[in-house]
Amino acid sequence: MVQSVLGSLILGYRPLWNRARKLAGIQLFAHNESSAVVDATHLLRTLQELWTASSPPLLISAQTRQLLCELLEHAPRGSPWIEVQGEWLADSAIRTRVAAAHQRGLKLVWRGGISQLPAQDIARCFDNSLLSLGPEEAVVALKAAQAKPGARGPASPVLAGQMYEGIASRALMQHCLDQNNALALAGWPAEDVLHSLRHHPQQPSQAVIHRLMMAIDAEQSLESFEDLLGQDPLLAYRFMVYTNSASLGLRTGIDSLRRGLVMMGYGSIKRWLSDQYPHASFEPDMQPVRETMVIRATLMTHLLNAGIENDLRREIYFCGLVARLDELLGEPLGAILKRLPLSERIYDATVLGTGPYAEGLQMAFALETADTSAIRQLCETHELELEDINRALLRVLSELVVERTASPARR
Repeated sequence: MVQSVLGSLILGYRPLWNRARKLAGIQLFAHNESSAVVDATHLLRTLQELWTASSPPLLISAQTRQLLCELLEHAPRGSPWIEVQGEWLADSAIRTRVAAAHQRGLKLVWRGGISQLPAQDIARCFDNSLLSLGPEEAVVALKAAQAKPGARGPASPVLAGQMYEGIASRALMQHCLDQNNALALAGWPAEDVLHSLRHHPQQPSQAVIHRLMMAIDAEQSLESFEDLLGQDPLLAYRFMVYTNSASLGLRTGIDSLRRGLVMMGYGSIKRWLSDQYPHASFEPDMQPVRETMVIRATLMTHLLNAGIENDLRREIYFCGLVARLDELLGEPLGAILKRLPLSERIYDATVLGTGPYAEGLQMAFALETADTSAIRQLCETHELELEDINRALLRVLSELVVERTASPARR
């Protein structure tokens, strides 16, 4: 019964980032084919079975009216937050279900343009909003952001305590989160953040380097050290470059983080980390960019079902981790990867879009955009089952950890 639920849905996701630039929750897109009637009760039960107390709060975004109606009608109190698209409230059947769901204690989120907020009678049914700014509102908000303290500038249209999407500008992101105390941003303006920092060469995270140095002092296991190193794509890449440098004089090429750690030894690694630390980055706006790359790498290992073969799992993870390294380093990915004695499978998947890892990487990217046509096409091309894709996605999302200080939703 549960299998049929995940087999009849196309799922996707988008992280929700809070003011601290940390993961605050997950927006889970759920689309059912027009011919498939999804049992919302079984879907919610599946989520409940996978989620733990440390898992990210969920905002379920039904992409069809039929699925939304099912959720509004059958979701019990205490379910994840449920999004309702503002334009769908013109449907009297949905309005009726929204009112009843609110009476039942469901947490609902209104989604739409900030200039089209609902009337007061229906607005009271919603606990929060996922808002988008039109071009005019974005211009006014940026002018308000640039106004000097105490100066009379235009009032910002950004409402405190709400969630926002479609924020493509770093300045607008900072205005929403830092100046107007937005609850969260759905997605992250990674392209503009990287563009605004283009004159400053990207550096690994100071926080990750610090945790690694602490792990050495605490004599933690090689596995935990490898996991920490894999939390920063740029640091992992630089470590690989260093272990393969002529100055070390190692006879064989180092093709994985694990081999590099074994060959180097903790004393040498700590000296290398100490050299990296003074130049490391403490730019908070880069944290969501790095974490997105880590989520993608983790998802790829589950999609390709690496199983218990540790070397294979590590290789697939590294493939997903470096797949967008060109955006951090500002040079072609092919040139970046050619500096390392990596498996051809990694180069083929990330640069050429071919080979055994390509389908997992392409699916990982498609799931980030909730592009139902791309996900469907990949399943058909590679003969993949939606059931398996969705289960892998939910498993990865449920294992993400959030700090519960400022979460956008509660379970």
